[in-house]
Amino acid sequence: MSELSKSFVPKEHESSIIKLWEESGFFNPDNLNLPKDAQNYTIILPPPNVTDRLHLGHASMIAIEDLLIRYHRMKGFRTLWLPGTDHAAIATQTVVEKRLYKENGKTRHDLGREVFLQEVRAFALDTQKTIISQIKGMGASLDWSRLAFTLDEKRQTAVKKMFVDMYEAGALYRGERIVNWCPRCQSTLADDEVEYESKETILYTFKYDKNFPIEISTTRPETKLGDTAVAVNPKDERYAKFIGQTIEADFCGQKLKLKIIADHEVDMEFGTGALGVTPAHSMIDWRMAEENNLEIIKVIDEQGKIRQGFGNYSGKNIEEARALIIESLRANNLISKEEKIEHNLSKCYRCGTPIEPLPSLQWFVAVDKPLEKLKGKSLKQAALELATKREVSFVPERFAKRYQDWMTNLRDWCISRQIWFGHQIPVYYRPSAIAPDDKSRDEILVSEEKPLDEGWIQDEDTLDTWFSSGMWTFSTLAWPEQSEDLERFHPTSVLETGYEIITLWVSRMIMMSLFALGEKPFSTVYLHGMVLDKDGKKMSKSKGNGLDPIEVSEKYGSDAVRLSLLIGNTPGIDVRVSEEKIAGFRNFSNKLWNVSRYILSQPKPDKELNFEQLTKVEKWIISKLQKTILAFDTYVKAYNFSAAGEVLRDFIIDDLADWYLEASKFENSNEKSNVLYYILENILKLAHPLMPFVTEAIWQSYHDDLLMVAQWPKVNDKFIDNSSEKDFEKIKEIIVSIRNIRSEHKVPPSQSVKAFIYAGKETSSLEEYRILIESLRTGVSEALIKESGEAIKGALYDITMGIEIYLEVEVDIKKEKERLNKELEKVESLLSSLNDRLDNKEFISKAPKKIIDQENNKRQEYLEAIEKIKKRLSELL
Repeated sequence: MSELSKSFVPKEHESSIIKLWEESGFFNPDNLNLPKDAQNYTIILPPPNVTDRLHLGHASMIAIEDLLIRYHRMKGFRTLWLPGTDHAAIATQTVVEKRLYKENGKTRHDLGREVFLQEVRAFALDTQKTIISQIKGMGASLDWSRLAFTLDEKRQTAVKKMFVDMYEAGALYRGERIVNWCPRCQSTLADDEVEYESKETILYTFKYDKNFPIEISTTRPETKLGDTAVAVNPKDERYAKFIGQTIEADFCGQKLKLKIIADHEVDMEFGTGALGVTPAHSMIDWRMAEENNLEIIKVIDEQGKIRQGFGNYSGKNIEEARALIIESLRANNLISKEEKIEHNLSKCYRCGTPIEPLPSLQWFVAVDKPLEKLKGKSLKQAALELATKREVSFVPERFAKRYQDWMTNLRDWCISRQIWFGHQIPVYYRPSAIAPDDKSRDEILVSEEKPLDEGWIQDEDTLDTWFSSGMWTFSTLAWPEQSEDLERFHPTSVLETGYEIITLWVSRMIMMSLFALGEKPFSTVYLHGMVLDKDGKKMSKSKGNGLDPIEVSEKYGSDAVRLSLLIGNTPGIDVRVSEEKIAGFRNFSNKLWNVSRYILSQPKPDKELNFEQLTKVEKWIISKLQKTILAFDTYVKAYNFSAAGEVLRDFIIDDLADWYLEASKFENSNEKSNVLYYILENILKLAHPLMPFVTEAIWQSYHDDLLMVAQWPKVNDKFIDNSSEKDFEKIKEIIVSIRNIRSEHKVPPSQSVKAFIYAGKETSSLEEYRILIESLRTGVSEALIKESGEAIKGALYDITMGIEIYLEVEVDIKKEKERLNKELEKVESLLSSLNDRLDNKEFISKAPKKIIDQENNKRQEYLEAIEKIKKRLSELL
């Protein structure tokens, strides 16, 4: 056994403990000495993007997942926590493009595809090393032998296989549909990659020309160059006579043929109740065009400019074209109204550029198509059923509805991206000899391998990042191989991630796993909130309110950072974290260290704990420990990590340090060392998933094995003693009451007082604790415990739990009356609330008899207390 230093200095321990853990090999479940029938427990780390260092949000993810992994490992599960990083195609390419242009003034096109990709790969590898170093520094017990990257060779093989299988099953297709297009990134975006910003804009109300019979309203008059219809609500009597007609118009020099169509989704209260339909540049209008067989005219190109064929507007950007059209409409007196409104502007989630919906030839996942592989169900239908049947549960549960709502309204998923970094689509084209410029007529080969014969050109596009990360739970376990890992560890146990990507990632993972394996990817989805600063604002480098997890870990210790992210954190709710909060949890680490240091200074026992030989105080603390173990287990299983941490902290600081350790100094017990070491063993095990460094450091000072693989504490029902707990709680109340009376009356600590305690039927049980009443910072020189007695004039008075306390000391009558009146007011208020509850017929009809009896007993205690306080007040007159 090595003696603990006077204080815990994280820097002196953390690196050596990390080395000890890694060298043990126990992060790898293959090295755990477990029976063959041991239960498996798997978490696949949500892969951080290789775009930047980790932030405090990632640290929250690490703390939660490591808690679950360490807890289940100690519980005897075959635990696998598999690490990896995400290539984050658009984000990573954008970062490198910006850096290259800033440093060298060059674009990716200046470098060419291969040279540019070399730059991106070098950046990604460098950032990945930093991320791995950060994660290790936080004490994460990940199995690094299974490290994966969404763009490594194994994942590339898996992605190609998945694409080909989905294509052959009819779950993938190539077609021209309206997509979200980012003119800055020059790529498509999925619906859930589009962000929305409320912005003031102008709603214009006008006629296409002076002869057109209907006015329309729009915020984007430049798109009206491609209108092919006007939509009205079929219930709108103003336009009923026009429905079905096709009316020609001369809109700012452009000839239009506009069919008047009826659509129930048209809002009669918005604008004029008539909408110009631009199928090429609106998702809703595209649907209307399909349903009404409308012509689709593309107005805006991929650079965000007006296409050729639109006269003076061609080649102009959106703002320029809009200004010219408004000028023309005004000149011809066609505008009847211009009003400012709040409008949701759709933007690229990466660069913030306004999105242009436009038709494009792309690759899509057919989410609504019935698939033979899914027994006739579509991907959407199968993924929805998992949630509705609760085969996949959500924590918190309310997010199940968000998932279901999203999936219900999900459209075909566009998976092709016009960028260079990422999984290049495994499709090869041979241009048509008849129409070489018409890509829709190319000969297509979808293959995992490049064709050997000449003339084939691989699709230059890459796949949406979420396609490869959607396969994360099984591609990391060696799919498409039929590996032992895949058989053992899939479906995984928990997906722990941020609530903001429930649509981006969770939905895709479920669909992909159902298609590839015919099973769910995980059983539970735990969704954590965002980490905010102390004022509730989102952390960011630009605002200067961010906390670097490594910097604060070096300052306060990784345990303190982890605790600040766990305690006070509720699933699905944003959590505030400040340096002050972290510093406070460092104090908790120090408290545990000092408690352990005291216990380890006692002789180490050489026999097992004999509960029957314990004093009542020892039985109290051992019984409290059993209930702490039980509560901790219950809370962790319910994913209430904050409550688990709080119940353990309360036990260590309040029950153990403030009460038992102090009380044990005044008791004669042959079992004292046994009790202390039993408590220490158990609290170190309980605390280890929350604060692994300090607990392992303490454990190593008197053990030869590792705490991280120690057996989890078990509740011993024989060690639960409700009677001792009840008695000691009364003693605590009495001692606290005496301390409070002295404090309120400013009785100096050095002044000894005599205490008279009238305990009624509790007298004999309290007599055994007399030494504690006289010793635990009460200043009581002598405690006389009786069933009852006369009121002692000139003494301080209090009543707690029906027990009367007199302190023989000179009393300031005025102050004592004020204090007793406040106490009387407090008890009467409690009684009033209790009476309201017991007079409530609904409560009485639904509450169990045990609860009602408890409440009635409490009412009787309040009544007796009120009577005694009033009696004492009358004695002071």
